[in-house]
Amino acid sequence: MEEETKKTGSSEESGDAQPDQQRLVDLGSAVSHSSRGNIYTLTIVGQVEGHQVLPDNAKTTKYEHVMPLLASLEQNEEVDGILLLLNTVGGDIEAGLGIAELISGMRKPTASLVLGGGHSIGVPLAVAPKVSLIVPSASMTIHPVRMNGTVIAAPQTFNYFERIQERIVSFVAKNSRISKEKFLKLMLKTGEMAADVGSVIYGEEAVELGLIDRIGGLSDALDCLYEQIEQQREK
Repeated sequence: MEEETKKTGSSEESGDAQPDQQRLVDLGSAVSHSSRGNIYTLTIVGQVEGHQVLPDNAKTTKYEHVMPLLASLEQNEEVDGILLLLNTVGGDIEAGLGIAELISGMRKPTASLVLGGGHSIGVPLAVAPKVSLIVPSASMTIHPVRMNGTVIAAPQTFNYFERIQERIVSFVAKNSRISKEKFLKLMLKTGEMAADVGSVIYGEEAVELGLIDRIGGLSDALDCLYEQIEQQREK
């Protein structure tokens, strides 16, 4: 009887570990438990995949995975805060902006940490959480809206581009300390990027411009989340 109990106990322990390992493989996410709170870590890496499926050899973050995950995390009582780790080249505008809107609308404590790069649509994703951090070596590319494939050269097309661009500019200005005018100026800057219009900014510069809240690393981002959790518990 004791042998059966031992076998059952060991199988349960391995069963508990398996979901976390599978989650890490499938979604690039993990949950950490501590006395200060339970943190769900979610990565936004590679290219944000939208309605078009990208090649198998490309690193992607799929919006159909992330969106329902965020909705479930908002309702999960066992998760106290969400840490977003970003190293993305950008990707689909509507998918990225949709994910960013979900994050900005969450009641739970949220924080982002830009590592490597938070380019293009990665900028709204970086500023969406309640607090945003960036490591000194990370870079962020800000450029106008672009579209691949066949484009009809008509006034309506350019008007559509302008309206999408305005959505992005408004979202970034609303969720950071940078003004619309300053962000648009960075977006349309000439002479800085080869064969393109826009700006590339790095860690400390992003903070000085008001785009990102502060310079920091992993421990700083976690401390920031724990502070938010403590404040929420006091309320």
